[in-house]
Amino acid sequence: MKDMFLLRFGDLVLKGKNKPTFINQVRRILKEKLKGLNVEYEFQHDRIIIHTEKDERDKVIKSLNYVSGLHSYSMIYRTTNQIDEIAKLAKEVILSESKKPGSMKIETKRADKRFPMTSLEISQAVSKIILPELQGFTVDVKNPEYKLEIEVRHDGAYIFMSKVPLLGGFPIGLNGKGLVMLSGGIDSPVAAYLMMKQGVEVELFHFESTPLTPLESVQKVIDISKKLAHFMPKNTIKLHLVPFIHIHETILSKVSDPYIITIMRRMMYRLAERYALSHNILALVNGESVGQVASQTLDSIRVVENVTNIPILRPVITDDKNRIIDISKKIDTFDISIRPFSDCCAVYVPKNPITHPKLEKCLEEEQKFDFEPLLKEALEGIETLYIKPDTELIIADFGFEVKDAIENYKNSQK
Repeated sequence: MKDMFLLRFGDLVLKGKNKPTFINQVRRILKEKLKGLNVEYEFQHDRIIIHTEKDERDKVIKSLNYVSGLHSYSMIYRTTNQIDEIAKLAKEVILSESKKPGSMKIETKRADKRFPMTSLEISQAVSKIILPELQGFTVDVKNPEYKLEIEVRHDGAYIFMSKVPLLGGFPIGLNGKGLVMLSGGIDSPVAAYLMMKQGVEVELFHFESTPLTPLESVQKVIDISKKLAHFMPKNTIKLHLVPFIHIHETILSKVSDPYIITIMRRMMYRLAERYALSHNILALVNGESVGQVASQTLDSIRVVENVTNIPILRPVITDDKNRIIDISKKIDTFDISIRPFSDCCAVYVPKNPITHPKLEKCLEEEQKFDFEPLLKEALEGIETLYIKPDTELIIADFGFEVKDAIENYKNSQK
């Protein structure tokens, strides 16, 4: 007998007339993520049932965790609409899925209104049969440790207990595209994940300053991208490596020490906005959280984003570090992010970075050098990689300069 999974939609139920569009996208993503596995689908208007071989159960469960728009799943079991058969299977499910005896509740949904008993009568009848045979189990309808759910439909009775949460949110690709300003730290990968969870397709935009920063800092970003690619359509994510070295060196030599980070970030925002606008990307995304570092005070955020007009989304803006870390561990980016290699925002940090910068002072500092040619050079030098979870790219193996390494890697893939 095959395993059966019941998949439920979450926020999609709020979509009204647009609901079919969102559900169809979830179905497409689901098929994509389960491609290559031996599964069969039952697409119902408000949920999905999939059938799979028992030896592929773990692979299916792992893949389900990458499908945005699915709220939860349950292992389900089907039998006939005969009360004795329902009770027999209910007992087996309780014994197999409960860790130890405890209080329980049986709840029935009678989807087939032709069935001659009400939902309450079905629950009572099943309880009366199985409870005497379940040693140590008691009834608690208000706060049970376990809940067994029965659905009586025209094609049989479905029984399940555990509801395992999935991504929820909306299917990726239906809420536009965002450009994630990705560092090698903890916060920005989480921001990327949260946007994908809400149905936003993302591209990654990383500012690299080798040789001021080590090659390992670029490797961190590549490895983080591999983790994020799991959530994307076709398991592929675009990573844009922006050569920031000349802008970086100019800022270090020209800008007053307290304003180095502020001016650097203003240049990054200019680059990101120009790239986004020229590639039909609707918003910028970053991992800023108010007050976590000097550059993330409200004053800093205000003067930095002053150079842009495009919407800027900050999914973790109010989260504390512990919650962000918890999510980063969940998506398996944490151990990569804490590797001890600095990106361009962390190297040469000013001794006394300004926490309440003034716009007038920023404009004064930017008058010290002509940054437009530098921005143009950086945009023209962007290297784009299409990263998959199984991409085998160890950048140090392909050269000592990032540009050369990327070119050598691309040549090796031809």
